[in-house]
Amino acid sequence: MGKSSYYNSALKRGVDIFGAMAGVLISIPLYVIVPPIIKLTSRGPVFYFQERLGKNKMPFHIIKFRTMMADAEKEKPLWAEENDTRITAVGYFLRKTRIDEWPQFINVLKGEMSLVGPRPEREYFVKQLTEHMPFYNLRFILKPGISGWAQIHHRYASTLEDNRIKLYYDLVYIKNSSFSLDLLILLKTVKCIFNMRGR
Repeated sequence: MGKSSYYNSALKRGVDIFGAMAGVLISIPLYVIVPPIIKLTSRGPVFYFQERLGKNKMPFHIIKFRTMMADAEKEKPLWAEENDTRITAVGYFLRKTRIDEWPQFINVLKGEMSLVGPRPEREYFVKQLTEHMPFYNLRFILKPGISGWAQIHHRYASTLEDNRIKLYYDLVYIKNSSFSLDLLILLKTVKCIFNMRGR
Protein backbone atom coordinates (compact mmCIF):
# COMPACT_ATOMS: atom_id res chain seq x y z
CA MET A 1 0.00 0.00 0.00
CA GLY A 2 1.48 3.35 -1.05
CA LYS A 3 1.93 6.07 1.51
CA SER A 4 -0.18 8.48 -0.51
CA SER A 5 -3.23 6.19 -0.29
CA TYR A 6 -3.03 5.20 3.37
CA TYR A 7 -5.17 8.10 4.65
CA ASN A 8 -8.06 6.85 2.48
CA SER A 9 -7.55 3.16 3.26
CA ALA A 10 -9.74 0.63 5.02
CA LEU A 11 -6.81 -0.03 7.36
CA LYS A 12 -6.78 3.55 8.63
CA ARG A 13 -10.55 3.47 9.12
CA GLY A 14 -10.24 0.19 10.98
CA VAL A 15 -7.58 1.65 13.27
CA ASP A 16 -9.83 4.68 13.84
CA ILE A 17 -12.82 2.55 14.83
CA PHE A 18 -10.79 0.29 17.12
CA GLY A 19 -8.96 3.23 18.72
CA ALA A 20 -12.12 5.31 19.17
CA MET A 21 -14.04 2.42 20.74
CA ALA A 22 -11.15 1.83 23.15
CA GLY A 23 -11.03 5.57 23.87
CA VAL A 24 -14.75 5.70 24.65
CA LEU A 25 -14.45 2.79 27.09
CA ILE A 26 -11.37 4.21 28.80
CA SER A 27 -12.96 7.65 29.10
CA ILE A 28 -16.17 6.48 30.82
CA PRO A 29 -14.88 7.60 34.27
CA LEU A 30 -14.25 11.08 32.82
CA TYR A 31 -17.94 11.44 31.99
CA VAL A 32 -18.69 10.86 35.66
CA ILE A 33 -16.04 13.21 37.06
CA VAL A 34 -15.58 16.05 34.55
CA PRO A 35 -19.20 17.28 33.93
CA PRO A 36 -20.01 18.14 37.56
CA ILE A 37 -16.64 19.89 37.98
CA ILE A 38 -17.32 22.04 34.90
CA LYS A 39 -20.84 22.88 36.07
CA LEU A 40 -19.70 23.75 39.59
CA THR A 41 -16.85 26.02 38.51
CA SER A 42 -18.27 28.01 35.58
CA ARG A 43 -21.54 29.04 33.99
CA GLY A 44 -22.58 27.29 30.79
CA PRO A 45 -23.00 23.82 29.25
CA VAL A 46 -20.68 20.87 29.89
CA PHE A 47 -20.15 20.05 26.23
CA TYR A 48 -19.12 22.41 23.48
CA PHE A 49 -20.46 21.85 19.95
CA GLN A 50 -18.97 23.89 17.15
CA GLU A 51 -19.24 23.62 13.37
CA ARG A 52 -15.96 22.74 11.67
CA LEU A 53 -15.02 21.75 8.12
CA GLY A 54 -14.01 18.14 7.55
CA LYS A 55 -12.93 16.13 4.53
CA ASN A 56 -13.81 17.89 1.27
CA LYS A 57 -14.91 20.86 3.42
CA MET A 58 -18.02 19.04 4.60
CA PRO A 59 -19.30 20.73 7.77
CA PHE A 60 -19.80 18.76 10.98
CA HIS A 61 -20.10 19.56 14.68
CA ILE A 62 -17.05 18.84 16.80
CA ILE A 63 -17.66 17.73 20.40
CA LYS A 64 -15.48 18.86 23.30
CA PHE A 65 -15.69 19.40 27.02
CA ARG A 66 -16.18 23.15 27.41
CA THR A 67 -12.97 24.88 28.50
CA MET A 68 -13.85 28.54 27.91
CA MET A 69 -16.30 30.95 29.47
CA ALA A 70 -19.82 30.62 28.06
CA ASP A 71 -19.70 34.00 26.26
CA ALA A 72 -16.11 33.64 24.99
CA GLU A 73 -17.07 34.56 21.42
CA LYS A 74 -20.05 36.82 21.74
CA GLU A 75 -18.72 39.28 19.14
CA LYS A 76 -16.79 37.29 16.50
CA PRO A 77 -14.66 34.10 16.20
CA LEU A 78 -11.18 34.42 17.67
CA TRP A 79 -8.18 32.12 17.52
CA ALA A 80 -7.27 30.47 20.82
CA GLU A 81 -3.97 31.67 22.23
CA GLU A 82 -1.33 30.11 24.48
CA ASN A 83 -2.47 31.93 27.64
CA ASP A 84 -6.01 32.78 26.57
CA THR A 85 -7.89 34.71 29.27
CA ARG A 86 -11.18 33.18 28.10
CA ILE A 87 -10.11 29.74 29.35
CA THR A 88 -11.47 28.74 32.76
CA ALA A 89 -9.23 27.35 35.52
CA VAL A 90 -10.67 23.86 35.00
CA GLY A 91 -10.48 24.36 31.24
CA TYR A 92 -6.77 25.08 31.48
CA PHE A 93 -6.20 21.69 33.12
CA LEU A 94 -8.47 19.93 30.62
CA ARG A 95 -6.51 21.43 27.72
CA LYS A 96 -3.10 20.68 29.19
CA THR A 97 -4.07 17.03 29.64
CA ARG A 98 -6.11 17.01 26.40
CA ILE A 99 -9.07 15.62 28.32
CA ASP A 100 -11.23 18.23 26.57
CA GLU A 101 -10.63 16.38 23.28
CA TRP A 102 -11.81 12.95 24.44
CA PRO A 103 -15.48 13.41 23.41
CA GLN A 104 -14.21 13.62 19.83
CA PHE A 105 -13.94 9.83 19.81
CA ILE A 106 -17.65 10.08 19.00
CA ASN A 107 -16.79 12.17 15.92
CA VAL A 108 -14.32 9.46 14.90
CA LEU A 109 -16.90 6.67 15.26
CA LYS A 110 -19.33 8.72 13.16
CA GLY A 111 -16.70 8.93 10.41
CA GLU A 112 -16.36 12.71 10.63
CA MET A 113 -12.82 12.62 12.03
CA SER A 114 -9.80 10.35 12.29
CA LEU A 115 -7.53 9.70 15.25
CA VAL A 116 -4.73 11.38 13.29
CA GLY A 117 -4.96 14.20 10.78
CA PRO A 118 -4.99 18.02 10.46
CA ARG A 119 -7.05 19.80 13.09
CA PRO A 120 -10.54 20.71 11.81
CA GLU A 121 -11.00 24.44 11.39
CA ARG A 122 -13.96 26.79 11.22
CA GLU A 123 -15.18 28.11 7.88
CA TYR A 124 -14.66 31.70 9.10
CA PHE A 125 -10.91 31.10 9.42
CA VAL A 126 -10.62 28.76 6.43
CA LYS A 127 -11.77 31.55 4.11
CA GLN A 128 -9.08 33.87 5.49
CA LEU A 129 -6.29 31.30 5.45
CA THR A 130 -7.10 30.09 1.93
CA GLU A 131 -6.64 33.64 0.63
CA HIS A 132 -3.11 33.80 2.06
CA MET A 133 -2.02 30.19 1.54
CA PRO A 134 -2.56 28.68 -1.92
CA PHE A 135 -2.02 25.11 -0.66
CA TYR A 136 -4.28 25.37 2.38
CA ASN A 137 -7.11 23.52 0.63
CA LEU A 138 -4.92 20.39 0.41
CA ARG A 139 -5.70 19.81 4.09
CA PHE A 140 -9.24 18.85 3.10
CA ILE A 141 -8.33 15.80 1.00
CA LEU A 142 -8.39 13.73 4.20
CA LYS A 143 -10.34 13.63 7.44
CA PRO A 144 -9.30 15.96 10.23
CA GLY A 145 -7.80 14.36 13.33
CA ILE A 146 -7.96 14.53 17.11
CA SER A 147 -4.17 14.68 17.04
CA GLY A 148 -1.70 15.21 14.24
CA TRP A 149 1.85 15.97 13.14
CA ALA A 150 1.22 19.72 13.42
CA GLN A 151 -0.46 19.47 16.84
CA ILE A 152 2.48 17.69 18.48
CA HIS A 153 5.10 19.99 16.94
CA HIS A 154 3.63 23.48 17.23
CA ARG A 155 1.73 25.66 19.68
CA TYR A 156 -1.70 27.23 19.23
CA ALA A 157 -2.02 28.81 15.79
CA SER A 158 -3.08 32.31 16.83
CA THR A 159 -1.42 34.21 13.96
CA LEU A 160 -1.09 33.89 10.19
CA GLU A 161 2.55 32.85 10.58
CA ASP A 162 1.63 30.15 13.11
CA ASN A 163 -0.88 28.78 10.62
CA ARG A 164 1.76 28.75 7.87
CA ILE A 165 4.00 26.63 10.09
CA LYS A 166 1.17 24.25 11.00
CA LEU A 167 0.20 23.96 7.33
CA TYR A 168 3.78 22.90 6.57
CA TYR A 169 3.50 20.09 9.14
CA ASP A 170 0.08 19.09 7.77
CA LEU A 171 1.47 18.85 4.23
CA VAL A 172 4.41 16.77 5.48
CA TYR A 173 1.90 14.42 7.11
CA ILE A 174 -0.22 14.15 3.97
CA LYS A 175 2.84 13.36 1.82
CA ASN A 176 4.17 10.74 4.24
CA SER A 177 0.91 9.35 5.62
CA SER A 178 1.38 5.75 6.80
CA PHE A 179 0.40 3.38 9.59
CA SER A 180 3.82 3.75 11.22
CA LEU A 181 3.61 7.56 11.16
CA ASP A 182 0.13 7.48 12.71
CA LEU A 183 1.43 5.15 15.42
CA LEU A 184 4.35 7.52 16.12
CA ILE A 185 1.98 10.50 16.38
CA LEU A 186 -0.34 8.64 18.76
CA LEU A 187 2.58 7.62 20.98
CA LYS A 188 3.86 11.21 21.06
CA THR A 189 0.34 12.39 21.87
CA VAL A 190 0.20 10.05 24.88
CA LYS A 191 3.56 11.46 25.99
CA CYS A 192 2.17 15.00 25.67
CA ILE A 193 -0.80 14.03 27.85
CA PHE A 194 1.36 12.63 30.64
CA ASN A 195 3.71 15.61 30.45
CA MET A 196 0.72 18.01 30.41
CA ARG A 197 1.92 19.61 27.18
CA GLY A 198 -1.47 19.72 25.49
CA ARG A 199 -2.19 22.66 23.20
